[in-house]
Amino acid sequence: MRWLHAAGRGLLALVVVLTGYAASGAHAGEGIGGGRGPLTLATAGDLTGYLGPLLEGWNRTHPGEKINLVELPDSADETHAQMVTDLRGGDRSRFDVLNIDVAWTSEFAAAGWIRQLPRDRFPLDTFLPRVVDTATYDGRLYAVPYVTNAGLLLYRKDILAKEGVPPPRTWAELERDAKIIAPKYGLDGYAGQLLPYEGLTVNAAEAVYSAGGTILGDEGTRVTVDSAAAREGIGFLARGVQEGWIPKAALNYTEEESKRAFQDGHLLFLRNWPYAYVSASARGSAVAGKVGAVPLPGPDGPGTSVLGGSNLAVNMHARHPDSAARLIAYLTSAPVQRQVLTHGALPPVRAALYDDPALIREFPYLPTLRAGLKAARPRPKSPRYDQVSLVVQAVVHDGLTGHETAAAVVRRLARELAALSDQ
Repeated sequence: MRWLHAAGRGLLALVVVLTGYAASGAHAGEGIGGGRGPLTLATAGDLTGYLGPLLEGWNRTHPGEKINLVELPDSADETHAQMVTDLRGGDRSRFDVLNIDVAWTSEFAAAGWIRQLPRDRFPLDTFLPRVVDTATYDGRLYAVPYVTNAGLLLYRKDILAKEGVPPPRTWAELERDAKIIAPKYGLDGYAGQLLPYEGLTVNAAEAVYSAGGTILGDEGTRVTVDSAAAREGIGFLARGVQEGWIPKAALNYTEEESKRAFQDGHLLFLRNWPYAYVSASARGSAVAGKVGAVPLPGPDGPGTSVLGGSNLAVNMHARHPDSAARLIAYLTSAPVQRQVLTHGALPPVRAALYDDPALIREFPYLPTLRAGLKAARPRPKSPRYDQVSLVVQAVVHDGLTGHETAAAVVRRLARELAALSDQ
C-alpha cells in the first residue's frame, strides 16, 4: 500500500494510549510463544511522517521493546518485492512485524512466512466486519487489520451545482456528465489509476465487482472471471478511454498522478482513496472547498469498491513474537486508531470511530466511506496473489489501450489465471 497524505502531522505524546491498550491487548502475545525484546517494524514508505511520532509513545513506555522503523519504497509493488526477498531467504528474521497490503495476507500465510495468531487476543469484534476477512487465510487468523480503505468518487461540486445535476450514481450518469459537462469547463471527464501496477488491478476488480462479477473463487482455486459481468465492467473502462472521456494520460496514472490532476483542477471526476479528498480539500489546492465525495457508481446504482488498507503480521522468524503481538495490540487500540486517522488521514479499522461527531466534522467523507466499506470486497484471495495481479494488470491494460476487445480480455484473463492455478 501507499502511505497517504495526511491532514496534519501529530507530535502528541501517546502515553495516554497505554491505558486502553493495557486493558485490551497487553497480553496479546500469549499463545504464540517467544519472549520480549526490541522489534523491527517494516512498512511501505510513510509519506506523511505520522508513524514515527506514533511509535515514540510505545518506545517511551516500553524501553526494553523499542521499535526500529524500516521504511521500504512507497510503491506497493516494490515493497512487496523487498519483503518477499527477505522472507524467502537472506535475513529472514530482519523484520519482526510486517505492515502488509491486505491482498498479501493469503500469499504470505500460504508460504509460511507469517504466524497464525490467536483470535481471542485481539478485539476483532470492535473492528469493521469486512476488514477482518482480509486478515484470514483458510479460516485462520494470520494478521490483524491496521488500516482500511475504500475507493470514493471525488467530484467538483461547484461545477455540478452550476449545472444543476447531482453527483452520478450510475455509470451512465458518470459517462454522460464526463462527456457533456467536463468539456464545457475545459476539464477531462474521469480518471482512476490505470497504469499497469497494483492500482490497475484495483480499478479493474472494482469494475468487475460493480457489474456483479468475480475474478477468483474458493481462495484462488477456481477462476470465475469469464462472465458477462466482467465483460461489462472491463468494457466500461475501455470505452471511456476509446471515447476520450477518460483521458489517455490516465493510462499512466498512479494514485499520486491522478490526485494531482484532480487537485490542480484538470478533472471533473476522480476515483481514488479518501486521502485524495483530504489533500484536494487542503489549503493551497486549486479545488479547495469545491470537492465532494460519493460512493463509486455502478451499472444501476452504487458500485462496489475494492477493500484496501493494510494488516499487521508477525514474521514466522520474529526474534520476539510476544512483543510483536503486544505492539500489534497497541497499534490497533482505539486511541491509536484515532490518531491514525487524525494525523495520518488513514481510515481506521475501529467501527465506533466512524460515528464520532468530532471526527465527522473534521473528515466529512466518513459516513460516505463507511457506506463504501460495508459494500466493499477484497481483491481475489490467492496464495499466488502477486502473479494474479500481474496477469490482471497486463491483460486489462491491453484492453484499455485498444489492443484487445473487452470480450477478448476476459477470455485471456480466464486462460492465464487458470494456467496459474494449474502450476
